[in-house]
Amino acid sequence: MTQSPSGADVAEAQDFLDAHPEVEAIDIVLTDANGIGRGKIIRRHELRGLFEHGRHLPISILGLDVCGEDVHETGLIWDQGDGDLRAWPIPGTLKPLYGTNPARAEVLLSIYHLDGAEMTSDPRHALARQVRAMAAEGMHPAGAFELEFFLLDPQPGPDGRMRPARAVLDGRDSRKTEVYSVDHLHGMEPLFSDIYRAAAVMDIRAETVISEYAPGQYELTLDYRRDVLQAADDLIRLKRIVRMQARRHGITACFMAKPNEDYAGSGMHFHVSICDEQGENMLAEGEGEPLTPQLLHALGGLRATMGESMLVFAPHANSWRRFASQSYAPVSPNWGVNNRSVALRIPAGPRSARRIEHRPAGVDANPYLVGAVVLAGIRKGLAEALDPGPQVTGNGYDAASDLPMPPDWRSAIEAARQSIFLRDALGADMHRTFTAIKAAEHARVARTVSAVDYDLYLHTV
Repeated sequence: MTQSPSGADVAEAQDFLDAHPEVEAIDIVLTDANGIGRGKIIRRHELRGLFEHGRHLPISILGLDVCGEDVHETGLIWDQGDGDLRAWPIPGTLKPLYGTNPARAEVLLSIYHLDGAEMTSDPRHALARQVRAMAAEGMHPAGAFELEFFLLDPQPGPDGRMRPARAVLDGRDSRKTEVYSVDHLHGMEPLFSDIYRAAAVMDIRAETVISEYAPGQYELTLDYRRDVLQAADDLIRLKRIVRMQARRHGITACFMAKPNEDYAGSGMHFHVSICDEQGENMLAEGEGEPLTPQLLHALGGLRATMGESMLVFAPHANSWRRFASQSYAPVSPNWGVNNRSVALRIPAGPRSARRIEHRPAGVDANPYLVGAVVLAGIRKGLAEALDPGPQVTGNGYDAASDLPMPPDWRSAIEAARQSIFLRDALGADMHRTFTAIKAAEHARVARTVSAVDYDLYLHTV
């Protein structure tokens, strides 16, 4: 048996097979730079071999764009002969899939070189690297991601636009915003019940569901994890659960950042705190005391690095349509306490739960890369004792900033390419891979003649 560099143990596979004789097949899932699950479905008898020897997968999987096309500029295709590397299971991620017939399971993978070294264009390794670096400095990040999304009718309306899904319970149609409406949530109760059951089967602690600030938009929150890697795994898996269960109910789950130009888009807020070696929250102030220097320096690091990191938080053309004044999407690198108009929010609540809510990322971002960049920004702020400047106490959309932000996707790509911070945060290989993929996707969008082109110019110029 080959020693697994991921820590996978064949005993986990055998215990699972013994406990789940009904499972016939297993989805093996590797997450690419765009957060898309790539992999295979293996049969039951192949599971032990996966844990004993890993599974050969082509290196080119990590060099694909959002359409699944090769991006040669990553250097992961023909420069490497499109050779195989070895993917290994991530310990603790082998779980049943709820509602499948015949019964299936799922396990997450990370990819390694044949000699066992980490393949550093794997986005999960980028986050793991930052977690290890913080641990070496006596810090241990904890956190959770929020999942915002739309539930849409699979068929567009007469105008060709996507429209909110009808209620699963009784088919009722609503085009209203319905923000925080509990009665509106009742219409989707059968679907959300299945989502909660599916999450529980995977040991994912999905919590509050909210009817959000747009027709057909919802939010699911996740329980706080002491392990940020597990928090990112939770988000990756919950997206797959929502998409799968929605599909079973005849609904499309949409994770675009901005599917409707008239309403707010969908974010992926990241709540993060830092514990010391004794497990105490380093960001929490004492009774009656001001915010801690550690919290302020962490905010300073996140502010200072936000502009050059925006490609990670807004990785697609559609991502940039989410940023608009008074749309609950931050447009400036500012911070405040109990203020949802800022990019870096200190939520109200008990001091023991003091944390930073990082709000720029859209739900279309890769949580592993978001986590890596946020942790790197915090480390920079703490190491250099960076001052975050004054907090915003009013409308953050009107507050001027002394720090530059890229105005659009193309500018974000160029800023990311040139950023020494981002290269160090992601690692040189992941940085090269990610920016090359984004540049290729930008070129694809730029040369595409869209419906709006015909609408504006066909009969007028």
